[in-house]
Amino acid sequence: MEAIRIFGPKLGSKLSVRSQTNLLPSCNLSRLPLTSFPGKYAHRVPLKATTNTLACEDEENNRKFKKLEPSEWRHQFLSVHVDFSEMDALGREIEALKPKVREMFMSSIGSKSSKKNILFIYLLVSLGLAYHFEDEIEQRLKDSFQKIEEMMEGEDDLYTVSVIFFVFRRYGHNISSDVFTRFKEDHGKFKECLAGDAKGILSLYEAAHMGTTTDHILDEALSFTLCYLESIAASESCKLNLSRRIRLSLDQPQHKNMDILVAKEYIWFYEQEEDCDKTLLKFSKLNFKFLQLHYLQELQILSKWYKENNFESKLPPYYRDILVEMSFATLAYMEPKYSRVRIMLTKLYATQVMIDDTCDIYASLSEVEILASTIERWDLDDHAMDGLPNYMKYVVKFVFDTFQEFERELGSELGGSYGVKATIEEFKIFVRANLLLAKWAAVGHLPSFDEYLDATGDEFAIYLTLTGILMAMDHNICKKEAYEWLKSRDKLVRAITIKSRVEDDMFGYEDDMSRGYVTGSINCYKKQYGVTEEEAFRKLREMIVDGDKMMNGEFLKPINVPKQSLKLVPLKATTHDLASEDEANNRKFKKVEPSVWSHQFLSAHVDFSEIDVLGREIEALKPKVREMFMSLIGSKKKILFIFLLVSLGLAYHFEDEIEECLRDGSEKIEEMMEGEDDLYTVSVIFWVLRRYGHNISSGKGSV
Repeated sequence: MEAIRIFGPKLGSKLSVRSQTNLLPSCNLSRLPLTSFPGKYAHRVPLKATTNTLACEDEENNRKFKKLEPSEWRHQFLSVHVDFSEMDALGREIEALKPKVREMFMSSIGSKSSKKNILFIYLLVSLGLAYHFEDEIEQRLKDSFQKIEEMMEGEDDLYTVSVIFFVFRRYGHNISSDVFTRFKEDHGKFKECLAGDAKGILSLYEAAHMGTTTDHILDEALSFTLCYLESIAASESCKLNLSRRIRLSLDQPQHKNMDILVAKEYIWFYEQEEDCDKTLLKFSKLNFKFLQLHYLQELQILSKWYKENNFESKLPPYYRDILVEMSFATLAYMEPKYSRVRIMLTKLYATQVMIDDTCDIYASLSEVEILASTIERWDLDDHAMDGLPNYMKYVVKFVFDTFQEFERELGSELGGSYGVKATIEEFKIFVRANLLLAKWAAVGHLPSFDEYLDATGDEFAIYLTLTGILMAMDHNICKKEAYEWLKSRDKLVRAITIKSRVEDDMFGYEDDMSRGYVTGSINCYKKQYGVTEEEAFRKLREMIVDGDKMMNGEFLKPINVPKQSLKLVPLKATTHDLASEDEANNRKFKKVEPSVWSHQFLSAHVDFSEIDVLGREIEALKPKVREMFMSLIGSKKKILFIFLLVSLGLAYHFEDEIEECLRDGSEKIEEMMEGEDDLYTVSVIFWVLRRYGHNISSGKGSV
């Protein structure tokens, strides 16, 4: 667990600012969305400049703009408590368990074990553990893929086939989608009997999102699974943990989600499974906790940097104060070794947002032109900056200072300076694109759809983001060929850019139109192809779906850039919406009073010696209560006692004994209920058995 130093205190060392208690305050990552980007999108703060905004040449203090509120997080992460001794202890436990988990994975050998290996890899991926065993996984998959025909022969389990397909495609092995033809009837439709296999249907649904433009059977699989998943999740026969997982997958498929967020939910799901391995579960929980503490520490570093820039005193409140949201978007790179990527990418995002909001919301057209020419020259001693308004001088200084930090951090590494220079060049292109959009808005120009996509792809900063990711990665990854590939605007990168741009325009269409801003994907498509608004939306949705398929196909081809650097980019458009969310600007609402609790719990006194005393008393009483329970004769009395334990909040102390008692009782249910005519007794027995998953019939008893 090697610590990394990036623009601040060394990760793993003590920071000077601490909270007043030993408890993690409420401002932790659990308040962020549980899925990376939900399927429903909130209204955005209008970001595109209108003609009136850009044409305005009034004095700066007379400008009208929507004042944006400071972040709800403010500087909370400066004082959040990170227990570094706990991080060290977690690190040691993780390292101690790794050999055991590796042995579990590597112990199976031979062709018959290949399926088990791949199913285990899926577990590692879903629990957020795969990065610990990347070399072993790559080798096993390489060996297994060479024997794919032999391995798949005769396999008719839907879950197994779907998971194998998912894992191979995830790791870049182009397994044929024809493996799913075995689940079709002679007339070409998927077998209806598959609907009874809930886990299999869910896994097929997940696999279907890995399809390319030629995987037509996966289009059919997606339609087939969607017909059943909602009803399966709602049925009484579906276990609670599986029902929850189905609903989350319908909202955000695993292939399109962040691994860390998948792990957060899958750990809970796996813990409820009958075949849950306790060692693997413990490893995944320790790993997740360790990563969470890592992220909190990085947020402290970033919060300190952000506060030191003192935006509030130097800029009008037109910019989005979204440091935490920007940091959250980088968690696609979940491993500790990518700490530098997360921190530097968050800082790069901050410069992008500052330029975007300056050009879109506040600056006049002439100021945007001066800003673009200043960035183009990239001269830290540029005297032409003297003619800029004070706020814009600060914007330029912030951009230059941030890139100087990058140069100081990376300059001594092999290829580091080249990476910084390549990112600067992409930043210039990004600013040029902002200027072009400002000019279009100033004259109300509506370009063709193709012209619009060419121009706005650079403004959406996908290329800049990718270049910045490469810049921040280990110098062994940052190779000149990768930057040249990005500069070529390859088919894959262009597809990612177009998809993100079109999605963003569709989500913000109503906002843009309400402000008279017409230059967007929908209107440009209508102009070029002479179609209605409804038809334009339909065609653009099809374009997004086709873009996903094309990207999946391109990821299966060899490219001159590390694939892990591309993992974040498909989430860029939805990150943009998440970070821009501020519904308070778009709706009327009743003012809600602050919580009656305010921040009382930050200063609440917790007597840990009292906790220890209570713990000892509880442990002393448990055997006595267990004896009371086990000494009861007859299943009825025991079940009534179980109801007492549940109602008093004590059942978790005796879960094994309760499960054993109820298993025996449910097997003798007819005998136990015969002749019972007490309403209370029958009702409690029914309630307890149903609570613990035993399907006692509502017709039993003679009350």
